[in-house]
Amino acid sequence: MRLYIETMDAVLVDYDHDGRVELDGEGWSAPTLQERRAILHAAQLEIERLQDLVLALEGESGD
Repeated sequence: MRLYIETMDAVLVDYDHDGRVELDGEGWSAPTLQERRAILHAAQLEIERLQDLVLALEGESGD
């Protein structure tokens, strides 16, 4: 996984089910509340972009 988090200028590369994250070039850590909010916001934006991509590609296949 690679998720760019603009507000942190960082890339999330992995996570575990305990809530710890690994940022590119850094080790594992438990994100602060502010970092968690930034990660969640970036993830939600990426989900929306991917949904738009799926809709666009599905629309093309029907032509």
